Amino acid sequence: MKSSPLSQPIIHAISIKHTERWSIYRRLQELEIPCQCATNRPLSVELDCSYAIVQLCSVVKQLTAPRNKLIDWLERCWHERQS
Repeated sequence: MKSSPLSQPIIHAISIKHTERWSIYRRLQELEIPCQCATNRPLSVELDCSYAIVQLCSVVKQLTAPRNKLIDWLERCWHERQS
């Protein structure tokens, strides 16, 4: 499925914990989503298509949510798929 580009890229600054910021940065780099991260600065992400927005939300959720919340989310996904 091809993602449609936005008319203007959105640069979004994310203020999160230091260790999570670098993990999120590395994962977004792997996904080829343009981003910048510097010491004592927020993570900046260029959101130029709907795919990038969804991926950003997913990566942040996976790396910041408590384990029990992720398990609940995964179980709900499985139940939805079964229906």
